[in-house]
Amino acid sequence: MSDKKQQIIETAYRLFRAHGYHAVGIDRIIAEAGVAKMTMYRHFPTKDALIVAALAMRQKRFEAELDAAERAGAGVDKALDAIVDWYRDWFDSPDFHGCAFAHALAEFGDAAHAVHQAAAAQKAAFRQRLEGILRRSFPAPAAGDRAAVLAMLFEGAALQAQIVGPERASDMLRLGVWSIVPPGDAA
Repeated sequence: MSDKKQQIIETAYRLFRAHGYHAVGIDRIIAEAGVAKMTMYRHFPTKDALIVAALAMRQKRFEAELDAAERAGAGVDKALDAIVDWYRDWFDSPDFHGCAFAHALAEFGDAAHAVHQAAAAQKAAFRQRLEGILRRSFPAPAAGDRAAVLAMLFEGAALQAQIVGPERASDMLRLGVWSIVPPGDAA
């Protein structure tokens, strides 16, 4: 990927996170990225294409960060604990503004829209990640059901972190995770 293209994506992502997808215009992205309009449109013919690229960048980073967190410990308990720890650190980061994918789903409600589909795909991938972890200790139907509930807990915690603060939200997230998958039940 060219440096200019990456610069546009990074700038757009930062602005979208801080202000929302619909609130940020292409002219502002061009100005803050320091690129020519022609460069912008050569890489991204539409704003929607840029949003999808920004979400793809975030998803790739999210997955890499969770991969690293999961490698820190073996077993289901440790893998889930590592993911909760990652969320706690994310909630406590200065650039935390909630979930970029949840915001995209809220701003692009049409399920046929490319941005909606990109955000929904990330949510499905996260649920599948959780299910893969749980399949180490639970049969397929139970792993899938528990993964769906855990995914809802993680979603809710991201919202609650903005309301009750990062520490309380991550404490409640951990409590919720262990109520669905008690430590030792999934060793």
